[in-house]
Amino acid sequence: MKHLEHLNAMQREAAVHKDGPLLIIAGAGTGKTSTLTHRILNLIKEGVSPSEILAITFTNKAAKEMGARVANLLEKYGFATGLRYDDARPWIGTFHSLGVYILRAHAHIFGLTKHFTILDKSGASSLMKEAVKAEGLDPKLFSPDRIGNVISRQKGNLMTIEKYRTEAGNSYFPAIVAGVWGRYEEYLRREKALDFDDLILKTAILLRDNAEIRASYLRRWRYIHIDEYQDTNGAQYELARLLTGATKNICVVGDADQNVYSWRGANIQNILNFEQDYEGAQTILLEENYRSTQTILTAANDIIKKNTVRKEKNLYTKNSTGEKIGIIETYDEGGEARALGQKIKDLRREGVQPEDIAILYRANFQSRALEEAFLLMDVPYQVLGVRFFERKEVKDILSFIRAGLNPDSLSDIKRIIDVPPRGIGKTTLAKMFAKDEASLPPAGQKRVAEFWKLLSDIKEYALQEKTSNLIKFVSEKTGIEASLKTGHEDDNERLENIHELVTLATKYDILPPDEAVEKLLGDAALASDQDSLIKDESAVKLMTVHASKGLEFPYVFVTGLEHDLFPHRRMGEKAVSKEDEEEERRLFYVAVTRAKKKLFLSHAAVRTIFGERRMNTPSEFLSDISSECVEHEHITSTKKGGDDEPIIRIDW
Repeated sequence: MKHLEHLNAMQREAAVHKDGPLLIIAGAGTGKTSTLTHRILNLIKEGVSPSEILAITFTNKAAKEMGARVANLLEKYGFATGLRYDDARPWIGTFHSLGVYILRAHAHIFGLTKHFTILDKSGASSLMKEAVKAEGLDPKLFSPDRIGNVISRQKGNLMTIEKYRTEAGNSYFPAIVAGVWGRYEEYLRREKALDFDDLILKTAILLRDNAEIRASYLRRWRYIHIDEYQDTNGAQYELARLLTGATKNICVVGDADQNVYSWRGANIQNILNFEQDYEGAQTILLEENYRSTQTILTAANDIIKKNTVRKEKNLYTKNSTGEKIGIIETYDEGGEARALGQKIKDLRREGVQPEDIAILYRANFQSRALEEAFLLMDVPYQVLGVRFFERKEVKDILSFIRAGLNPDSLSDIKRIIDVPPRGIGKTTLAKMFAKDEASLPPAGQKRVAEFWKLLSDIKEYALQEKTSNLIKFVSEKTGIEASLKTGHEDDNERLENIHELVTLATKYDILPPDEAVEKLLGDAALASDQDSLIKDESAVKLMTVHASKGLEFPYVFVTGLEHDLFPHRRMGEKAVSKEDEEEERRLFYVAVTRAKKKLFLSHAAVRTIFGERRMNTPSEFLSDISSECVEHEHITSTKKGGDDEPIIRIDW
């Protein structure tokens, strides 16, 4: 087993396991991806066809990393080509991309075309707002986002509008949700579109209700792998069960201690109950950490052992003990930001590169003070979350392509109908939607006809030419590129983004045009915040703790460690529930285990939140860490004017 010799004993045991259910409890930094990829390699070495292997991840980044590793291993050990395997590869992707893959093949069952539109978050939000208004409700009183979150949670639990409407009865708020949901579904059907939740819900329903289709996928994929199993919701759980079938050849990897998404439907019981759900399951525990120092791991163990809903484990490493964890105490959030900026400048003088540093916070609003200070202190930074595919000019071009392939996508048509300006206003648009174009004056009819011809030309081009050439065609044919050639700096940047989109699209050029354009549109719709993180940008990374999951950095700062901020207490709550407290502790555990070499924890005595200046006590999580693991950092000369700002020391 030369191909497994560098794995540790527990990793190797997981890799050689073949038939039957397998649960891998993988602590942070314990090499779960390496274990999974070598397990896939070993299955192929044992005679399993690569095309019979399915691996599901939660992020595009994780899917790409796993796919690249598997490809390298197959090439390294001679399984990339030849004889039985030819060009076959394991299918590796996210739950959502799997849903897209299956639903495009069976779209007609749901009254959709192969080219159905996938609504991104902003598109779904706009449609939800439209549905709220159509129900005669004031969006200011009945938040579309709140109602949308309720519907999303219900879909994540395999709930359909028909079943929800029956169960809602005459209850006030559920009845309102049911009404809006019905309108929302009506609009989705009108546009031949699905939202993110539909991609999994409808796939699960399809496999559940169609024995022949389910059997075809059971024959195709005989070995199922699911990463981050602790984050699965009801629909994902059911989809995994349906794809596994009677063979029960399912391998799930996860860590209950890293379940931090219950607010969006993740059910920690899915991983805790795996052994009961899949009789005869083998459980393997990965505890040896390859990422962090022992000091950081000791702190992490101290933190998480306070939780009761978990599977017992204790992380350890053969790495060095490492430096103590720095506790930075400041007067207010401005002082905290400047103190962190000064510490970063000190690290840079020691040779640390900016991209090796990450600052994590519990809530997005905390980035404001940090950005303000870093700009003044000339600290290069990048805020995670500004997605490439969210940029206006990129969205416009993709909307033209989607509308060309699916002329029923009214959301896209609304977006691009007058981009660049072509004299089509709201009145003309309303008549277009009502299919009453004949009542328009001749000039209006001509403009509308030209628009429909433009979309037709885009569709024809999309189905015949390379995707990169399609982007060029759309940017030129629509006039977007010409409209941006003003010489203004902002327009130049937008042009550069279009050129970057062309470059990105070249990776799809190896596929047939029809398949390539659908893959591009699908990837764009499903892009996550992490996809915006540019690795080679020399800048300190700023992000929420949630966004940091799956990432690692040599130097990590966790900010705002104050009572009611981290652990977080929602507005109006008098106390944090036991369940919420444990999830907050899991979130802190995730933050701590992102660090490889050195960890800093900061808090402020005073912080302004929602316009209210509050006195704070340090987070209770700080007292969970052994005093032997920490040291207090005292940083001076952090005030804008040059005078030292008082630093408050609070003992706990």
